[in-house]
Amino acid sequence: MLLPILAVIGGIVFLIWSAERFVDGAAAIAHHFGMPALLIGMVVVGFGTSAPELVVSTIAASQNNPGIALGNAYGSNIANIGLILGLTAVLAPITVQSQTVRRELPILLLVTLLAGWQLANGYLGRNEALVLLGLFFLLITWSIRHGLSNEADPLATEVEASLQQRPMPVRRALPQLVLSLLVLVVSSRVLVWGAVGIAQSLGASDLLIGLTVVAVGTSLPELASSIVAVRKGEHDLALGNVIGSNLFNTLMVVGVAAVLAPTKVDAGIMQRDWPVMLGFTLVLLIMGIGRRGAGRVNRVEGGFLILCYLAYVTFLIRSHVSG
Repeated sequence: MLLPILAVIGGIVFLIWSAERFVDGAAAIAHHFGMPALLIGMVVVGFGTSAPELVVSTIAASQNNPGIALGNAYGSNIANIGLILGLTAVLAPITVQSQTVRRELPILLLVTLLAGWQLANGYLGRNEALVLLGLFFLLITWSIRHGLSNEADPLATEVEASLQQRPMPVRRALPQLVLSLLVLVVSSRVLVWGAVGIAQSLGASDLLIGLTVVAVGTSLPELASSIVAVRKGEHDLALGNVIGSNLFNTLMVVGVAAVLAPTKVDAGIMQRDWPVMLGFTLVLLIMGIGRRGAGRVNRVEGGFLILCYLAYVTFLIRSHVSG
């Protein structure tokens, strides 16, 4: 089992490296061609950090490993709020002022409820997948229209400041974008191969490995970008990363995976994982909207999110061992 373990570790390391450079390159190119900072924050950065989830789940679905594909998407959503946002808030409390970010929170809740409705019949087919993809492109359209507006928003200010701090010419950004995308695909294939190998060696389900090892691995780019953002005082960008990633995972990642491999849904997803994802989303909505015009996730709340996530993972592992 040593080789699959090394494959997972190596896959995650290169996944983090490539994902960060992919987003930086894409953002630099978009900025060079005059894309508004708000739109870069909503689309390029918000959704771009989920490129690992998309590639990993697409490869897993195409190789007939739907458990890893779905587990990766939903597990990443849970990890993004419980682990990533929790750790970020413990390091530096997050204050939410962007109206754009606050508008996306109810959308995320509605999308999460839609996912539960689709999973309830125990099957995720191409029709359901097309609904998810259609909604994703509607969301992209809304994001573009909103991003092109002249509305002043703290998120736009933070993105513009971040781009100015790390200027990158197109002649450097374009090769970086292409190279990082290639590394992203290769490292994702290696990660999926290693995850399947570990699952087979331990007698664990693909779903369990997808919800834990793979989900955390593909969520690490969000952790890195959120910590960097909050250290710079870019709080709205940090939370926007998490919200954008979760929207992308639920709509695009699951949608693409189900188009490639329509599948029966493991009963555990609806009985255990989706309710946890919904619960975290509700907590995030309450914290993000807050009171008096600004939401806030303080250190105590961040610690609470981490404890809830650890309890969830512990329950997952104990259920597997006892089963």
